[in-house]
Amino acid sequence: MPAASEGTLFVAQKRGNTLTKVDLASGEEVLRRDACTNPHELATSPDAKHVALACYGGTNVDIFQTSDLVRIVSIDFGANARPHGIVWHDSGMLYATAEGRRSIFRIDWAPGHAAALTEFATGKEGSHMLAVAPGEDVAWTTDLGSRTVTRIDLTGARDPLSVTVGEEPEGIALAPDGETLWVSARGSNQAFALDPATMEVRETLSTGAFPLRLAIRPQGDVAVTSDLADGSLSVIDLPAARVVRTIAVSSPQEAERRQQVTILWSDDGRRIYVAETGSNTIAEVDYASGEVLRRLPGGEGGDGLAILP
Repeated sequence: MPAASEGTLFVAQKRGNTLTKVDLASGEEVLRRDACTNPHELATSPDAKHVALACYGGTNVDIFQTSDLVRIVSIDFGANARPHGIVWHDSGMLYATAEGRRSIFRIDWAPGHAAALTEFATGKEGSHMLAVAPGEDVAWTTDLGSRTVTRIDLTGARDPLSVTVGEEPEGIALAPDGETLWVSARGSNQAFALDPATMEVRETLSTGAFPLRLAIRPQGDVAVTSDLADGSLSVIDLPAARVVRTIAVSSPQEAERRQQVTILWSDDGRRIYVAETGSNTIAEVDYASGEVLRRLPGGEGGDGLAILP
C-alpha cells in the first residue's frame, strides 16, 4: 500500500480566477483566495514562505504568502505582457515568460523591497514555458507560435539562438545534470532531447497524444509527458532516451472531458499530480504502480500547480 501523502498543494484556477491550498494528508481544500484574471503557472520560493503566480490574462506576477495566501506584492511587466511560465530559482531569483512581449523577465525581489526587473528578448511568438540553468547564465523557452525552442544568454554576451522543434513545442525541462534539455511538442506528439549549449536535437521520440507538459522526476531517471488528448502519461527513460511505459490517468473516452494539463512530481518522486482542468480535479498518481490513488479538488479550471513538502 502506498505511503500516505503529506504536504500542501497549491492550485491556480484559470476559470475561477482564484488560488487555493489543498492539504495532501486529508485531501481537502483548506483555503481559497481571489487571484487575478486567468492565472496559470505557479512557483514556490526556496524558503517555502511564498508562492508566485503568473497572471496570463494580464501583465503581472503576483506573490502570495504560503501560510495564508495573502497577496503581498504585484509585479507589473508592462503592456501586453501575458506572463505564463514561471521558475523560482534556488538562488532566490524569479524568472517568468512574457508571451505578449516575446520575452522573459528576471525578477530580483525580497520581502519589503521593490522588485528590480531585467527583460530578455526571445524575439519569438508564444514564448510560453521556460527552464533556467543552475548557474543562471542561460534560460530556454518553448515558443508555441514560432515552433521553436530558444536559448537566452542571461549574461548578455550572446544573442538568442532558436531552433525549430516539432509542432507547437510547449513542455520543457532541464535534466538535473544539466547535460540535456527535454522538450515536448504537443502538435506532433513527440518529445526531443536537445544539447542545451548548441541546441542540436539529439533524440526524437513518439509520445502519447498532445503532450502538453514534460516533467522530470527529482531522481533524474525518468520524465513524464502529460498527454491531454488520450488521458495518459508517457514515461521516458532518460539515459536510454526512449518511452518505456504509459500510465493511464483517464480513459481516451474521458480525456476530452477531463483535459489534463499541468503535471508535477512530489519531492520524493513517488507521486505525480495531474491537473484535470476540465473536470476541476487533480489526479494523484502513484508512480510505481501507475494507480490513480484519488482525485483532489482542483477548483474551477485548476491548472497551475506547486507543492511544498
